[in-house]
Amino acid sequence: MNPKHKHARKTTAIAITAASIFILTTPSIGQVPASALVNQGSEETLEAARAASPHTSESTYAYFQENAEDFLAKTSERVWDPNLPHPEPPRTPWGDPNLQGYWSYAAYTPLERPDELAEKPLYTVQEAIEAFQSAVLMDASVDPATVHYDWTEFGMDNWQSPIRPNLRTSLIVDPPNGKIPALTPAGQERFQEQLERHTLESRGLAERCILGNDGPPNVPFTQNTGQSQIIQTQDYVILITEENSDVRIFHLNGSAHAPENIRNWIGDSRGHWEGNTLVVETTNFHEKRKWKGSAGNMHLIERFTRVAENTLLYEATVTDPTTWESPWSMEIPLPMMEPPGLFEFACHEQNYGIINVVRGARTRVAEYKSELVQ
Repeated sequence: MNPKHKHARKTTAIAITAASIFILTTPSIGQVPASALVNQGSEETLEAARAASPHTSESTYAYFQENAEDFLAKTSERVWDPNLPHPEPPRTPWGDPNLQGYWSYAAYTPLERPDELAEKPLYTVQEAIEAFQSAVLMDASVDPATVHYDWTEFGMDNWQSPIRPNLRTSLIVDPPNGKIPALTPAGQERFQEQLERHTLESRGLAERCILGNDGPPNVPFTQNTGQSQIIQTQDYVILITEENSDVRIFHLNGSAHAPENIRNWIGDSRGHWEGNTLVVETTNFHEKRKWKGSAGNMHLIERFTRVAENTLLYEATVTDPTTWESPWSMEIPLPMMEPPGLFEFACHEQNYGIINVVRGARTRVAEYKSELVQ
């Protein structure tokens, strides 16, 4: 069993009450730039944290070295090549391609292509393996100055999932430069409004343990928190995400979308088959939903294709002319996870995490204001 599931993480009324008391009894502070919340003495602070830690990156890696090296040896033999032909997929008893199973959205490939790889959409096989190895070694080492969970201890690092190297240098495949298109003026304004600041309301619903990882579309997070399950019938496909148990239902019966005035936080989805690919169109997102500067006008097309016995190809095209100057698309090969698959997800260990996040942000705000009057 994945070691992260040794801990029974509980969400209780105590968690909500504790967070509410802190937030309600802390005086409000005026609006400040999000950049002011960054630790102003970061390098000094990091070195102090490293000096105080009983462990080093090297000692941490030594603990996991055998497992990490075994993982690298196995995964380096199966690099994802997006240009290879897809075999005929397994099928359900009624004849549709079988998408059922547990799938992981974990990835080391960045969403946007790094500037130093601007003209390089694909690695060579050797380059892909080397980039993957570098990311695994960094994950398995754990910088002691990183003030957060030790993800590796709980089995939540990406290398502790079934992911593999990828020839692509970015998950974004269109535009060809591998970058999210420029924001429109309205999108830029919303993006600034949506930045995390020192209030509870400014933090995302995933961080506040209300919804999952802020999808759809599902963009891999730094750690392995994108586990999902697909269940099929002839008339519906259901996608369940482990993080906060979000459930999306894709209607396959040809019915129309809900009226425009009926809005859902994760949208209104309708699906159909195009050959061996399930195509899902999602509209009617809630106007208050935060997602990279967008609001309720996003139009999302997702494509799910079983490209191997143990791989599901996820493709997504995002269109919102009120937010981005042009549509953009990404592609993620999802590896199959072994059962038992999804587990209970309850975050922040009684919500002390969010209390300290907001408390720390307010401390930074006070420091920022103090510097202004000096």
